[in-house]
Amino acid sequence: MADTPLTLWLDDTGADAGPLVGGKFSSLAEMSQAGFGVPPAFAVTTASYRSFLAHHGFADELAAVKTLDRDDLDAVDRVSATITRAIENADLPSAVSDAIRTAYTALCERTGSDSVPVAVRSSGVAEDLAGASFAGQYETYLWIVGIDSVLEHVRRCWAGLFGPAVLTYHPTDADFHSSELGMAVVVQEMVRPRAAGVAFTLDPVSGDRSKIVVEAAWGLGEAVVGGEVTPDRYRVDKVMLEILERTVVEKPVEYRFEVGSGVQLREVPADRRNTSSLTDDHLIELATLAKRIERHRGAPQDIEWAVDETDRVHVLQVRPETVWSQRERESAAAPSSNPLDHVFGTFMGGFVAPKKDNA
Repeated sequence: MADTPLTLWLDDTGADAGPLVGGKFSSLAEMSQAGFGVPPAFAVTTASYRSFLAHHGFADELAAVKTLDRDDLDAVDRVSATITRAIENADLPSAVSDAIRTAYTALCERTGSDSVPVAVRSSGVAEDLAGASFAGQYETYLWIVGIDSVLEHVRRCWAGLFGPAVLTYHPTDADFHSSELGMAVVVQEMVRPRAAGVAFTLDPVSGDRSKIVVEAAWGLGEAVVGGEVTPDRYRVDKVMLEILERTVVEKPVEYRFEVGSGVQLREVPADRRNTSSLTDDHLIELATLAKRIERHRGAPQDIEWAVDETDRVHVLQVRPETVWSQRERESAAAPSSNPLDHVFGTFMGGFVAPKKDNA
């Protein structure tokens, strides 16, 4: 433990090691080191989380988790609330607190800000990996300013490992001190976006891998990810990078940062509600970026992005696409009655079902 870093930067050696920094940060480190335009960030590693657990013990609270009946939702809520409260109110070990303070100060220096606004995001060990079960169930906090608030929200992310939805997924013999259930935290410079959203390197509706689909809306991308607005939707040919389809819809609300009140859901001015949230130039740049990321990772990807007020494109999160990839794996496992079917299926990027005899 003594030789294990309590914090790591995106460009540090070992920053893409999932058991130490979690799936989200590991993915961002890989993207950053490959030159894909990730905002600066550091991870509070799983070593910090385990140091915190070891320092306080939480023996009674963790014992209650171990004996919890996952089907008793009221009991799940009570146990979750108890351990969440204990974690959020506990002091950090001095070594952990000092490491986070040092890293946040360095982030302020890197970004030229006295108190840089950051996103504080949970990065579970199993999160954002192929076939992950916990992706999307952990916590994200936006526009956190100042070291005291950062420390508070790191604890909140750790407490998120014991949220009601997460507890129902864990086996009854789960060991929350083990490497399989570690929780790291991403502390990343906030982007002030004019527009944000997601890009898929296949069509999420049809599974067509020759297309890139981009969904976008005004402001922070949480409105798109959380389903609070219907986003503009664009389809781009992956080979020719030609825009094939634009579906521009009314976007009545957006998440914006406001001084004194933080991130707020606000009405979009009338002159922007029915206009495209992306220019053609932005769209082609995003499609080109998505294509490069897919080539780098060797499989379809789901990419969260933002375009800031200076028109710069940022990569905020990358994870493997799982729905169609899982279907392809299931199809590929089926037997083929004709060797040519296997050959054609390979060239087509999927499986050609075996022909049935007309008996």
